[in-house]
Amino acid sequence: MSATTTTPPPGGTAAAAPYPRRWAAAAVMMVAALMDLLDVTIVNVAIPSIGRDLGASETALQWLVSAYLLGFAATLIVAGHLGDRYGRKVLFLIGTAGFGLASLACGVAQSPGQLIAARAVQGVAAALLMPQVLGSFRTLFHGKERGAAFGMYGAVAGFASAIGLLLGGVLTDADLFGLGWRSVFLVNVPVAMATFAAALVVVPATRERGAGRPDVIGSLVLAGSLVAIVLPLVQGHANGWPVWGWLCLAAGVLGLAGLGLFEAHRRGARTVPLLPARAFRLPAFSVGVLVQLLFSVGMQGFFLVFAIWLQGGQGYTPMQAGVLTVAFSVGGFLTAPIADVLAVRFGRLVLVAGSLMMAGGFGWVWSAVDAAAEVHTGAWSLAPGLLIAGAGLGFLVVPLVNVVLSAVPADIAGGASGIFSTAQQFGGALGAAVIGTVFFEHAPDGLTDALGAAMPWVIAGFAVCALLCLALPRTAIAAHEE
Repeated sequence: MSATTTTPPPGGTAAAAPYPRRWAAAAVMMVAALMDLLDVTIVNVAIPSIGRDLGASETALQWLVSAYLLGFAATLIVAGHLGDRYGRKVLFLIGTAGFGLASLACGVAQSPGQLIAARAVQGVAAALLMPQVLGSFRTLFHGKERGAAFGMYGAVAGFASAIGLLLGGVLTDADLFGLGWRSVFLVNVPVAMATFAAALVVVPATRERGAGRPDVIGSLVLAGSLVAIVLPLVQGHANGWPVWGWLCLAAGVLGLAGLGLFEAHRRGARTVPLLPARAFRLPAFSVGVLVQLLFSVGMQGFFLVFAIWLQGGQGYTPMQAGVLTVAFSVGGFLTAPIADVLAVRFGRLVLVAGSLMMAGGFGWVWSAVDAAAEVHTGAWSLAPGLLIAGAGLGFLVVPLVNVVLSAVPADIAGGASGIFSTAQQFGGALGAAVIGTVFFEHAPDGLTDALGAAMPWVIAGFAVCALLCLALPRTAIAAHEE
């Protein structure tokens, strides 16, 4: 995470003699990363089946998404600093083993509470391993090879978003060995075991020589604050929006603000700041992080309620729901390769267009749902909207990463990257909480009415993203640094 001198990999210094098995190591680490990248989407289409089998409440269904994302968000930044200081390989192995064990616990869970707890542990384990992948890539590869390695990561991440939706439906419908939805989690177990064994052999031990001490106390404050914000939003509807919920929400917001102020005025400490104030003083970074947060709110919130509506209200099977939602990923595949090229020429307008396309695409979906009312809504009327929204995703997300991180000085680039990723995960947890709550509050009137009530929130989020993108630098892409 830190931009400092790295420990040379086995075989000599990076410049003179690159680690000979670096591509094998990269492949092994990408397989582990794929487990997390798949798990973000693979569960969505299985949620209705999980709810029926375990008798999960509406609140529990929201927690199935939020628990994973919260565990990830609360752990990600400090996990990156721990890997920098104490060694990335150790953290990677712990995260991989933990993810496999947590997936096993998910697959054998007998109650919603057990499954939610295991999902939270899954998220923590994923946060331990994911920063070590990109951190190791920065150490093992240089020049054009580094660009190729990061390109591989981006391609796999895009592939995972599509295959996760489809695989979740296929595994749930296939009912392998009578496991049903449980196979969505259990499929990770042999993958984690094989990856762990291979990593012991081919992944080198790397770390940052000058890395400061991770801020453990600050990490606990951050984790507590994130949970305090999401908890009352998920539980509020079921509990009648009690006073304690509003107090808890306020405490979470104040905790984040207090942590930021404390770190902004701390002097002389060797502890690595979790929320570097210098980064937030840069408009491109602070606005970009907010765009990332709102984007994730809309994305996760939409796919949670859309999966429930498709299967619970429209009679789609899990596989049919997965096939339909792949249209969204196809849209992203079409625009992602040209997004950076267009952003170099047209700047922030490309990001504005992407946000508006997402708002318009989801507006199309809302219109198709509203037109059909309580009648079955065919896939052909929904797919074009999902395709447009997915195309907007490519124009928004691909350039956004470069806009935000190119504006940050090299010495805090690692920490800024962690904050950017944390905003994505926390935004997803907020989306499941807020948009899920709106949906379930209207569910007694029918799932179609519930989806109709939730969609304006989704669309408004992307419309606000478009307005915020206008505050980004006019030239939205900076030169890449080697």
